[in-house]
Formats: sequence, C-alpha cells, structure tokens
Amino acid sequence: MKYGNLIIEKREYVLLKKLMNLSKYYKDVTLGKSMKKLSGEIESATICDEKDMPNDVIRFNSTITVVSEKGWSKKFTLVTPAESNIEHGKISLLTPMGSAVIGYAEGDTIIWEFPSGEQHLTIGNVEQGNQKLNVSMVL
Repeated sequence: MKYGNLIIEKREYVLLKKLMNLSKYYKDVTLGKSMKKLSGEIESATICDEKDMPNDVIRFNSTITVVSEKGWSKKFTLVTPAESNIEHGKISLLTPMGSAVIGYAEGDTIIWEFPSGEQHLTIGNVEQGNQKLNVSMVL
C-alpha cells in the first residue's frame, strides 16, 4: 500500500461512516462482508483535510481504472448511492467494487471478495472529479 493505510478526507469520512451504518440494513451477503472489511480498514485510516489529500487517492467522484490479475480492466467513477448509474460508469460506494477501492492510491494492489469470488486488483489511473459533495443527494 503506497501510503501505509487508507487516506480519507474528513467530510468524506463522516459521510462514509453514515453510509456504512445504513448498509447494515441490506441483506446482500457479499455487500455485508465488504462493509465489514471496509469498516476495519477505516479504523486505521489517515483522515486528512481537503488541502492535504494526495491527488492519487480514490475518493468520492474519482474516476478509477482497476485491473484484475485475471486479465480484465474496468473504468468507473465512484459515487454516492443516489448518483449510482452503472450504464454511465458510476458505481456506488455501497457495492463490493466501490467499497473495495475507496481510500486506496494509484498503484496499490488489493484483495477483495466479490460475488464471483476473491479478486486481486491493481489500481491503475486515478482522476479526481468534483469533490464537492451534495449531502442532501447522498441517499
């Protein structure tokens, strides 16, 4: 891991905790495992002010390319659940893929459980989008 642990911006950390709390009510087993793993990871995360966030760390509205050791790659934008639109490449944080990548940096390799089984992914390119969160549009 490039920075030693997850890096999360303060406001996004608060929002992330709220979303994770709400996700307890979902019945999807894989999502439950993902949220539990993410919950453990963010306990040791570095929480930063906006001005101190590295530009290569995945956050809300980042566009990411991930590459699997199985040979596939996927480009998507990480968004809040209300903005999720798979047809437009917008994946919610409350999906196994979304929860797998938040807080990681370009070049990091992660191992995560997906519905299809465990995957080893490498974070390719990270592009920052609009970091202004509209909290009223979150859920």
